Amino acid sequence: MAQFQYRAADGEGRVLEGLIEAAEVSGAVARLQERGLIPLRVAAPAPKRSGLASISLPQLSLKKRVKRRDLLVFTHELSTLLGAGLPLDRSLSILSELSENPEMKAVVADILQSVQRGKSLAESLAQHPKVFEPLFINMVKAGEIGGVLDTVLQRLTEYLESASELRDEVRSAMIYPVILLLTSFISVTILLTYVLPKFATIFSQGGATLPFTARMLMGVSDAMRSYWWLGILIIVAGAVGVTHWIRTPAGRLQWDRTRLRLVLLGDLARKIAVARFARTLGTLLRSGVPMLQALDIVRDVSGNVVLAHAVDEVKVGVRGGAGVAGPLSHSGVFPPLALQMISVGEETGRLDDMLVQVADYFDREVRVTVKRLTSLLEPVLLLVGGVVVAFVVLSMFSAISSVNNMPL
Repeated sequence: MAQFQYRAADGEGRVLEGLIEAAEVSGAVARLQERGLIPLRVAAPAPKRSGLASISLPQLSLKKRVKRRDLLVFTHELSTLLGAGLPLDRSLSILSELSENPEMKAVVADILQSVQRGKSLAESLAQHPKVFEPLFINMVKAGEIGGVLDTVLQRLTEYLESASELRDEVRSAMIYPVILLLTSFISVTILLTYVLPKFATIFSQGGATLPFTARMLMGVSDAMRSYWWLGILIIVAGAVGVTHWIRTPAGRLQWDRTRLRLVLLGDLARKIAVARFARTLGTLLRSGVPMLQALDIVRDVSGNVVLAHAVDEVKVGVRGGAGVAGPLSHSGVFPPLALQMISVGEETGRLDDMLVQVADYFDREVRVTVKRLTSLLEPVLLLVGGVVVAFVVLSMFSAISSVNNMPL
């Protein structure tokens, strides 16, 4: 038996904290429910730190922003409290006390005051657009109208969890290649700016004619040491120029098209876009949001202009009775399998369920594609870095050999 820390609410809405013994988390949750409590958080207690680890550093008084994790916890706990029968204002009051992020605590407190003044939850959430995106607000609005707010919040929790898991997996998979690339870049920079200048002094004193590769490396080393500021200026100017170009309508359209056409990364970008479109639209339709309104939301959160144009075509098709799959096929973004599954969903009257299945399928495809790319990228980076370092070392050895072979 293990001990778990818990935070739960009783029937009157009071928050209780303590320890409970159980074999696993699900057992602890079940025991709390048997006591008539509503589990909010159940987790293994954090290990006690000793020695130097127990020394706490002073915290910087910087304003914390609301993270996606905070939003996920808020959505899940609000769904749990409402599902247990607590009124909305009491649930929000509990959550304002539970939040560990000061910024989120302030947001929930403001939402509570707005609800107590007679506004709906959706209207109260809309007052914080930096925290709650249109998808969240419209799903809550549909849940309030249909009287199924707790169910809609549960679907929102599943949506946020799926998006967060996929994002975390992609980022984790890219950590090692990025570290490898930075290490290779730093190693080559040190060789060119610190090591080679020391050899250059020896070679100049020897008066020998160096091989072409050594002379080329010496030229690169001199340029990096003398004109490093120009290189930084070019990089900054190029980044600013590209950023400004992407912000223009024509530039953004061309940029998004290029991303979808890249040799290896284009397929990954397409799968991510399809999965996001399908999950967002499916979740909205499941929650009772009207089709045209749901398409407007999907267009705003698509993150890709090409896909946004495809959604515009779908809206025209829906108004004309052409459905969803037909207009999507004209975009060139959606794979045939996704189009077939969406078409089957329309024919069987289960479009919302089929869209979620499409999203689950392409989420798995994204994970597989990321693993393949990282497994391919790691040896390529090692090979390229090794070749560059070997080229530098061999060039130096050839230069040293030419000095040693000079007649005395």
